[in-house]
Amino acid sequence: MTTASRRWFGGRDESRRADAQAAKDAAAAAFYELDSAQRDLRISVETIAAADGSPAARQAGAGFTALGQRIDQVSQVYIEAVDAHDLDRPELDGAVAARARDELTRARDELVRVKAELDRFAQGLQPLLDRAETQLARVAPARERARAALLAASTALDDVRGKGMRADDLAARLAALGPELTKLNQGAAQHGVQETVQRADRILRDAEAIRAEAARLPERAAEIDRRLVSLRTRAQALRNRADRVDPVLSELRRRFSAACWQDLQQVPDEAVRDVARAEERLAEASRARDEQRWADVAALVEAVRTALDATDDAVSAAQDRLTRLEAVARDPQAEVQRTRFAIRDAQRLAMEGRTVPEPQHARPLDEAVARVERALAGLEGRHPDYWAFLLEMEQVRGSVGRVVADIRGRRAAG
Repeated sequence: MTTASRRWFGGRDESRRADAQAAKDAAAAAFYELDSAQRDLRISVETIAAADGSPAARQAGAGFTALGQRIDQVSQVYIEAVDAHDLDRPELDGAVAARARDELTRARDELVRVKAELDRFAQGLQPLLDRAETQLARVAPARERARAALLAASTALDDVRGKGMRADDLAARLAALGPELTKLNQGAAQHGVQETVQRADRILRDAEAIRAEAARLPERAAEIDRRLVSLRTRAQALRNRADRVDPVLSELRRRFSAACWQDLQQVPDEAVRDVARAEERLAEASRARDEQRWADVAALVEAVRTALDATDDAVSAAQDRLTRLEAVARDPQAEVQRTRFAIRDAQRLAMEGRTVPEPQHARPLDEAVARVERALAGLEGRHPDYWAFLLEMEQVRGSVGRVVADIRGRRAAG
């Protein structure tokens, strides 16, 4: 009986030890499944956080953190159960093996239970994850387009430099995109999807602009050279025309009263002075061109063009004045009839559909008629001021034109 009992109890210890080992293996499998699922879900949550800043996404992150704390708790229980029992120890008795089996089984059950919670949580995140992955799918193409644009801009700069152009301003603008490229490479995980895509778009636009300007630089330089030559030619022509203003002024002085020409007295001297200043700016523009300061060249060229336009108008004014004064001296009625026609046309418009015109229209039109009569009367005498007469006729027509515009505007508005 004693030998049989020992053999029977020894077999039961072995069975308990085997059960404990099976419980340990099952708990280990549950632990690794939970750990693997947690790692996968962490990637999903990080994907959502990178692509979505909505309250739902933030709630998902908080939920995952809370689950992580629960996982840490049950994992610690499992680890402590494993550490508490050495199932390979030969002298392990049945009672200890049974206790180890029970503790490991409870640990496994908790791991499985939390794994089920984790799976349910992951299923609930799927819509957010799908949307986030769609958003993230935009990042890689946008980043590649930006990088390609930067490469194209760099290549274009190298090409124009190979043709002897420095393009320093373009190079500085390209270098300024370096920090932005660094942030772009750090990716959506650090900066978010929207910000990353927007940064890629900005880099793309800026790089494209640099590339386009670099490609246009040779033609731009050639165009500036043509404009400089054209402006020099024009300046010289204006200098020659300014020399011919004095004879025109002499004719004006001889034939018309001082009021008709005295405002033109300084035109020849001012024209010579202004042309000289323009030529100085052209010389400065040429130096800027040689130094490839394109922005300075463009500003100087535009300033010279504007100055020469003004000088051209001033030089032309003397001849235009003589021509107009000669015409009105020959036939003042032509100017009068032109003005009266404008008045009559406005009067007809003011009376359309009415028996009495609006007072705000009738008054200025009546005054226009009186002004024409007074201006015409002012031409009587030995030295009429034809220039004042012409200016008055222009002002009368302007006043009439404003009345016409007001009538039409009111009728259009209903």
